[in-house]
Amino acid sequence: MSTTRRPAPPPLEGDDRVITLVITAGWAIALVVLLIVRGSLAPADRWWIWVAAAGLGTGLFGLAWVPYLKRSRARAAERREQRATARADARGRSGGSSG
Repeated sequence: MSTTRRPAPPPLEGDDRVITLVITAGWAIALVVLLIVRGSLAPADRWWIWVAAAGLGTGLFGLAWVPYLKRSRARAAERREQRATARADARGRSGGSSG
């Protein structure tokens, strides 16, 4: 008995800035909560405050980096497209001029 498999659906696209912002907000909330309850944390568990602070700092860096990365990738794609168009034009001219 054979079963046919459907092809996998295409991956979902998400807004990178919104995703980064939500995760950064989660780290900010965690940091605020940990700072509020730090008096009741055992001294051995206070390192969690630094984990949340590092997460918040990384998220803020990501908020600045993601737009730069997207612009950089868009410029690179545009340059690749221009080179491909130029090569196609050059091939079209060289193929038609012989004879």
